[in-house]
Amino acid sequence: MPHLTLEYSANLADENSIGQLCASLAECLGAQRENEQRVYPLGGIRVRALRCDHYCIADGRADAAFLHANLKIAPGRSDATKKATGEALFEAIKQHFAAEFQQHGLALSLEINELSEAETWKHNNLHARLKA
Repeated sequence: MPHLTLEYSANLADENSIGQLCASLAECLGAQRENEQRVYPLGGIRVRALRCDHYCIADGRADAAFLHANLKIAPGRSDATKKATGEALFEAIKQHFAAEFQQHGLALSLEINELSEAETWKHNNLHARLKA
């Protein structure tokens, strides 16, 4: 963990723009520190984007767009760390879509969900591969 899933309306951005946003948000997660230690293990960072071709936003106007980000993290991080992570991610999202925000109806949102370790299953060799 962390796993960040972006859902966005098809009219918001092209694949290149969304790819750049995914890379930027992955960097943002990797840059988070607490007591000079990495908050999120590099091998656990996932950022993925799901384009929504079918949607209705507010009153249904064609120029309205959205992006919703859902960050899933393992338990154990302080409220201050979660808040700092959320603020950093949301600022990066807002900056990425600043021009679109000025030109169109746009709804941006982010939520953080802390998952229970007892209710997750993982099979991952990325941590070991990154150490090699």
